[in-house]
Order: sequence, then structure tokens, then C-alpha cells
Amino acid sequence: MSWMAWTWPTALIFIGIFSAIALLTIIEIKRPGGDERMGALRIVTTRGDRLFLSILGTVYIFLAWLGLVGMPLWIPLFLGVCWFVFCFSKV
Repeated sequence: MSWMAWTWPTALIFIGIFSAIALLTIIEIKRPGGDERMGALRIVTTRGDRLFLSILGTVYIFLAWLGLVGMPLWIPLFLGVCWFVFCFSKV
């Protein structure tokens, strides 16, 4: 008896998040300091901050889409990728 229904999409999301954290760890070891900068939100952010804002924003995009529109999820996927690019380039 399992408490959570693990599917391939769920596993891929967790693998992606942990891979991003591992990649940021490797980058931080090679170039310490977090690459602080002030972006469009007018706050000083590091790589980790931008990753957190990207993941959090993407979750909100998907939840809003599911609550307001429903299926299919291709459009919020595109919006989430655009949000990720925006966060890492402008925030």
C-alpha cells in the first residue's frame, strides 16, 4: 500500500528540481558569491533566489490555469518556461 501515486510526470518534476539544485551547487562551488544583482523587481537576488522565484511562479501559473481554465496544460507550460527565462535574465 503506497501513500502517493507516483507517475512519470511527477518523478520528472522532482528529478528536474533536484537537478537544478545540484547544478546551482556546482556553479556555486566553481564561482562563489551567488551572482548577486538587482533586476526588474528592484531587489537584490542570487541564483538561488531566482530559482526559487521561478519555481514558485510556475506553480502559481499552473494552479491559476487549472482553477480558471482546466485542461490542456500546454499553454501554462509555455508560460512557465517564459517565466523561468524572465526570472533568470531580468530578475
